[in-house]
Amino acid sequence: MAWNEPGGGNQHDPWSGGGRRGNNSGGDRGGNNGGGNNGGGNNGNNGGNNQGPPDLDEALKKFQDKLNGMLGGGGKKSGGGGSGKSGGGKPRNSLALPGLLVIVALAIWAASGFYLVDQSERGVVLRFGEYQGIVEPGLQWNPPLIDDVRMVNVTRVRSVSQTQSMLTRDENIVEVEISAQYQVANPRDFVLNVRDPALSIENALDSALRHVVGGTDMIDILTSGREILGSSVASRLQTYLDAYGAGIRLQTINIESTSAPAPVIDAFDDVIRAREDRQRTINEGMAYANAIIPAAQGQAQRVVEQGQGYRESVVAEAQGQANRFNALLTEYRNAPEIMRERMYLDAIEEVFGSTPKVLLDVSENAPLMYLPLDQMRGNSGDSSSTSSNSGDSSSDAIDPRVLESLRGNQSSSSSSSSNNPIRREGR
Repeated sequence: MAWNEPGGGNQHDPWSGGGRRGNNSGGDRGGNNGGGNNGGGNNGNNGGNNQGPPDLDEALKKFQDKLNGMLGGGGKKSGGGGSGKSGGGKPRNSLALPGLLVIVALAIWAASGFYLVDQSERGVVLRFGEYQGIVEPGLQWNPPLIDDVRMVNVTRVRSVSQTQSMLTRDENIVEVEISAQYQVANPRDFVLNVRDPALSIENALDSALRHVVGGTDMIDILTSGREILGSSVASRLQTYLDAYGAGIRLQTINIESTSAPAPVIDAFDDVIRAREDRQRTINEGMAYANAIIPAAQGQAQRVVEQGQGYRESVVAEAQGQANRFNALLTEYRNAPEIMRERMYLDAIEEVFGSTPKVLLDVSENAPLMYLPLDQMRGNSGDSSSTSSNSGDSSSDAIDPRVLESLRGNQSSSSSSSSNNPIRREGR
């Protein structure tokens, strides 16, 4: 028979050491003992030691006994025919279980108060709706259900865009597409001062754009005034946001496109092209003027400087001649005869040095010798003076009248002395 089959007197436990589990001879419940406890009712092992696994029912019973002891539960009930409580029991504490539940609830509540703030975020702490402060990135703790922490990303660039049709100053309709990029500058103001920051910035952008476009002509919005339009809208929008206390800082304002209404866009394109041609012609004229005017100013300055140089050279030359004359006058006063002779020789040298004519005074018996001094002088000069004098062939020869005069003088001066070779003219 198997060990776990019902019936049979000798049921062996496979975990036991071969002993039998039975009841003691004194283990029968003694009903004759009247209100006594089950003194002999305990089971025992009459053989070897029990080395089997723990009994789950017994372990659960022990746990319940310990829990009853902690909660102040009573002892075991009397067995047999006796009734009543055992003498060693304690009265049950009715507040122990709620206290234990409160402790567990507090532990769960405290553990749920931990949270992590990202590096790009800031936490706005509200305690019962009242502002308490701003928490920095890292692990933080705030009491749950008391503090409300609202996370705000302060590094992300948000954007909003609009396309609106509006009236310009010259009573034309223009369509403008605009976009704005912004960041959160003050998390407290961003959370508390404005109910819906995104809607507020859209309304403020629309108001600023209409105000600026309403004070600008349409042609400026469609052509060269787009940059001025963008800067004006950005300045006015930032002013609005600061007045709202929205805690928003604008990054950029981009005018994506500006166009006239579809039915008249072709006519406006023609007007824009004509204005561009006009501006291009003006630019070309300005470029030509900028090229001509500096050149004319340079020429005028050069003429002025040349005149000043000529004036300075003439003045310097006149001063030099005056100084030379004064020096000659001083020397002339010291030696008049010598200075007169020297001045005469210098004058004759200057006169004869610039003329091709040669005057000779020959005696009767002396032969006539002719040296082409003019040609020798011409060859010793520079090439420019030679080329300029080469065209005049009559200046290279001796005047025939001079030859006739020489012949007449030769025949008439046969009786004169031959010791007077050259006569000075003007002495």
